[in-house]
Amino acid sequence: MMEHPENEELYKGLKVNKGVSDVPTVNPYLKKRVQRRQYSPAEFVEGILKGDITILSQAVTLVESARQEHQVLAQEIIEKCLPHAGNSVRIGITGVPGAGKSTSIDTFGMHLLKQQHKLAVLAIDPSSERTKGSILGDKTRMEDLSRQPNAFIRPSPSAGSLGGVARKTRETIVLCEAAGFDTIFVETVGVGQSETAVHSMVDFFLLIQLAGTGDELQGIKRGIMEMADGIVINKADGDNVDKANLAAAQFRNALHLFPPAASGWTPQVLTYSGYYNLRIKEIGEMIDAYVAFTQKNGYFEHKRNEQSKYWMYESIHEALRDSFYHNPRVEELLPFVEGQVLRNEISSFVAAKQMMETYLLTNEGGEMVND
Repeated sequence: MMEHPENEELYKGLKVNKGVSDVPTVNPYLKKRVQRRQYSPAEFVEGILKGDITILSQAVTLVESARQEHQVLAQEIIEKCLPHAGNSVRIGITGVPGAGKSTSIDTFGMHLLKQQHKLAVLAIDPSSERTKGSILGDKTRMEDLSRQPNAFIRPSPSAGSLGGVARKTRETIVLCEAAGFDTIFVETVGVGQSETAVHSMVDFFLLIQLAGTGDELQGIKRGIMEMADGIVINKADGDNVDKANLAAAQFRNALHLFPPAASGWTPQVLTYSGYYNLRIKEIGEMIDAYVAFTQKNGYFEHKRNEQSKYWMYESIHEALRDSFYHNPRVEELLPFVEGQVLRNEISSFVAAKQMMETYLLTNEGGEMVND
């Protein structure tokens, strides 16, 4: 039988040539992907304690992973690293979008590296509420710092968590401290709810603000002002110096209206220019003075203990929430009960009570509660 019946004698005027065979969809010259070596918990810890950035990065990836087996491995690594953590100064950095947080971190970070410090920057990148996607572009805005061997920059997507900062950042701090980083920066997504979470994991809370943008005090929440241990007015250069000094005076007056901080420290207000590297040294001196002051009066250690207790309860709340929503019976009944609420057949409070009773009566929930 001929390949093409159209070439038979019956169809003399028609000639059909043999077609070209399909091109393979995979490039035959493409090398097989090299599988990343899987380290044991002991090897992870050994590498982290030696300051191996590659192993540290892989450990942080495990911490951020949602896979159960990764979380089990990550918790074992963190537990073994805990005795080697805690020897850093943790600095939270926040400010309105466009205040120059990343540029300031780049400049201030380089200043610290010249003083023989090791710096880890944990930059929380805002995730899209619609797609959950994240640009993770902080490294591109820290050009000098990202090229330094004694700096570790880790942008992490907020993934829709409260204000962009979650328990995973706290765990990453432990790993970075175990790797020998003596200064930790935690940059927030901007002024919002994330500041409360950051404040609960850092020693010093720095607020970066701009001058010449209208009513400076109107653009900032009182809660953020009360949390700040230091306020710095950025872009105090050129024609903007007078405006920056005026803004600094306004902030100093506003701070007098707030009750004294629990630390006993009076927040300072400074002006500087991150872009032109002006008066950066003064910011470092302010943070050093705060650390010395709070270590002397015992507040430094007290705050760290309170933070550890806070994150213990946060972890419990998160574990209970996950256990509730992944309970098979709850997953099955929740859409039905939700429909009852929407049809005004039962109230929201009765629905919640019913769902909690369902959860507690199931084997999985009952076992967890009894334990």
